[in-house]
Amino acid sequence: MPADTTDTDHLRDQARRWLADDPDPASREELRAVLDQLPASTPELADRFAGPLTFGTAGLRGPLRAGPNGMNLAVVTQAAAGLVGWLAAQGGSGPLVIGYDARRGSREFAERTAQVATGAGRPAVLLPGPLPTPVLAYAVRELGAVAGVMVTASHNPPQDNGYKVYLGAELGGELGAGAQIVPPADAGIEAAIRAVGALADVPLGPPGEVLGDDLVTSYVERAVAVIDPAGPRDLNVAYTPLHGVGAVVLTAAFVRAGFPVPGVVPEQAEPDPAFPTVSFPNPEEPGAVDRLVALAESTGADIAIANDPDADRCAVAVRRTDRAASASGEVAGPDDGDPTGPGWRMLRGDEVGVLLADHLMRRGVTGLYATTIVSSSLLRAMCEARGLPYDETLTGFKWIVRAGGGAEPLVFGYEEALGYCVAPDHVRDKDGITAALTVAELAAGLKARGRTLTDRLDELAAEFGVHLTDQLSVRVDDLRVITEAMAQIRAATPTALLGQPVTEARDLLPEADVVILRTGAARVVIRPSGTEPKLKAYLELVEPVADGDVAAARTRAAAAVATLRAEIATALGM
Repeated sequence: MPADTTDTDHLRDQARRWLADDPDPASREELRAVLDQLPASTPELADRFAGPLTFGTAGLRGPLRAGPNGMNLAVVTQAAAGLVGWLAAQGGSGPLVIGYDARRGSREFAERTAQVATGAGRPAVLLPGPLPTPVLAYAVRELGAVAGVMVTASHNPPQDNGYKVYLGAELGGELGAGAQIVPPADAGIEAAIRAVGALADVPLGPPGEVLGDDLVTSYVERAVAVIDPAGPRDLNVAYTPLHGVGAVVLTAAFVRAGFPVPGVVPEQAEPDPAFPTVSFPNPEEPGAVDRLVALAESTGADIAIANDPDADRCAVAVRRTDRAASASGEVAGPDDGDPTGPGWRMLRGDEVGVLLADHLMRRGVTGLYATTIVSSSLLRAMCEARGLPYDETLTGFKWIVRAGGGAEPLVFGYEEALGYCVAPDHVRDKDGITAALTVAELAAGLKARGRTLTDRLDELAAEFGVHLTDQLSVRVDDLRVITEAMAQIRAATPTALLGQPVTEARDLLPEADVVILRTGAARVVIRPSGTEPKLKAYLELVEPVADGDVAAARTRAAAAVATLRAEIATALGM
């Protein structure tokens, strides 16, 4: 169908106005090429100008491309000017600290943010190179900064980039010092961004101060202090940073802690914004850790660890045993054709979360333990049995680190999406480096007693029942599919699941776009992803263990979860 001439003319006018204010020659050239293809390029131009990237509680995130609906130097200049203006309006004092990963455009966006800050009269300091997100979160607290900016798209596809904001103690308060922003700060910053006028009128100052390596050394020293200095250290670890920025910092932390140097997947050891060996640079995605598993198998590793590209998440794989094979989340090993062979499987985020929580509890760490509404209910059961305070929040570490409202000091928080905070006073956000160290401490201690992480999971299952979690995750090209599926589940909410009546059907609108369903043994939480074009249904089945037979309980739970997955897919129209 021919493009509407009026629409095309309107888009052309929008693009020309954008070109007149875009400070990046490469971006202007890119947009002119799209204009030259009109009217055939009308749909693409319409997408680029569908609206500005919205500054939400995760900051900005989108594809690298020219136009307001993309990540580019113009959008970053506007965002930085709005942020700096908002900080000034709030009376915030102190420097703005800026970090960046190794994605395309990250360093340029970080440097432009520093120039905008200094141009407005605020000191700006940059981390000394591409570094993990938790180093930036640490720096905000360590340097007494008014705020921090991290330029990263975390585990998103290679074509994306993003812009996350952290507040210091002055504006974030005690619970939000060094944490990601929450409402109403996000709305205030968004309004300030929209109030920015012509970019040519935004003053740009000097590039700011580039910090030395002392800051990274300080982060590593504090990370190592999280674990027991006298614990066992005999552990063979295979590791991958997935072409991200985690390898140097994680290796330094392991060596300083006294662990052997982890073996690193050579093809993925160096930062590479193209992420050439993976379809998606996310340890949760199929195939992402195949090379890690192969390295672990060939080197006889005890465990395998993966960080996502900005190293705020931590994934753990273990050798598959007969009793582990029935659990969900298997990862193919070199001998995957033989189902009785060793192989490896990824531990689910909930499994790593409860292992870390249990480990800290056994070390005598008292205080508040927290997770989210989509995570396993096992942590709650553990806290109730052990007399420890517990809280549950909406998804996202911006909420987890504020759990309990400060009534009890937070000592541990996790979310099932491979995020763990084992030392909130060190990094008030998820931290894949300290999580990896703590996993290694636990695994080495178990190994010294002839035990494994799988053995410890079985012990927890025997004590509390099998809490098997799974996920139905649907990636879409058209976000309307997600909207329609959420509307369908609300309009025709199931009254029974797995042959049991639904005892609770809770809709969290308008606070959150979340639907929760519960039966006597099952729980389902349905929500759109906050960072990717995905619809997610989080499934949990609690199966009692009879006569100590954990393997049989896992088998029953796995069968029930498979049925539950099919029922929810049908209910969502998927």
